[in-house]
Amino acid sequence: MTQEVRAAGAVLWRVTGGATEVALVHRPRYDDWSLPKGKLDPGETIAEAAVREVREETGFTAVLGRYLTRTAYPVPSRNGTGTVPKTVDYFAAEAVSGEFVPNDEVDELRWLTPTQAEKALTRPEDVRVLRSFGELPVGLTTVLLVRHAKAGKRDDWTGDDDLRPLSEAGQRQAAALRRVLTLFAPDRVLSAPRLRCVQTVHGVAEDVGTEVRHEPLLSEEGYWPDPVLAAARMLALAGDGGTPVVCSQGGVIPDLVSTLADRDGVKIPAARAGVVPSKKGSFWVLSFTPPTEAKGPRLVAADYHPSALPAPTPTHS
Repeated sequence: MTQEVRAAGAVLWRVTGGATEVALVHRPRYDDWSLPKGKLDPGETIAEAAVREVREETGFTAVLGRYLTRTAYPVPSRNGTGTVPKTVDYFAAEAVSGEFVPNDEVDELRWLTPTQAEKALTRPEDVRVLRSFGELPVGLTTVLLVRHAKAGKRDDWTGDDDLRPLSEAGQRQAAALRRVLTLFAPDRVLSAPRLRCVQTVHGVAEDVGTEVRHEPLLSEEGYWPDPVLAAARMLALAGDGGTPVVCSQGGVIPDLVSTLADRDGVKIPAARAGVVPSKKGSFWVLSFTPPTEAKGPRLVAADYHPSALPAPTPTHS
């Protein structure tokens, strides 16, 4: 069987003098101008690979935002016979620090406006990625909506269900979430008041240097008496800016995401037969426009990451 080659990259952006610029890299081996990208290392997720490759090729530390798209094309097989499929998953990523230093893989970096970059890119598939980036503005607010990781079976737990802890598998999922969610630079952590929910994001809170704050409206029994109030609370969190992590439950997340998407006209390709997915240990990257004096934040993209374990592919709108 042919082995698919997996890679990840990003449209790395910054704002200079009020104008958005994106980074293009020149690879002497191919004599081309492209977006920074590279193959996944063993055990990496696409998010981890995208940030690492950006750092290695450009010298910049990147903060991930929304998922953009996937490109696919054939590449020569390692044994020199025929081709194998290669896929590259791309994110929008803001450059927050760093400096370019020429290296063996990349000898030049240029910061260009998206219009300039589109003309400079060598390959049509990179142009398509850049156009996907340009469909929405930069500077969106990211809310990371997490489904708690696996807990012990309800039937096997004799105590208060609110205190049912993560299982060993759930602890592994929580550790994986801790690594991946950090790439989005969260600044605060909130959770439904369930031990399994709090445990899922406790490590993220430690990394941020904060406590996990309870959000009763985003628990199942807090949500369903008044879903409108709970959705308003989520919009308020988005309106506060920054990058909050919010851990909730499977009885809340599908309806909450659907409500926000329907409200703002966002399609959710990840939904199957009208059902919004929410596996244990999964997360949604919800992108909102900042609020203005005239109106509050508006959902503009919703990307589903079915797992924080190696090599998941998000589905997005």
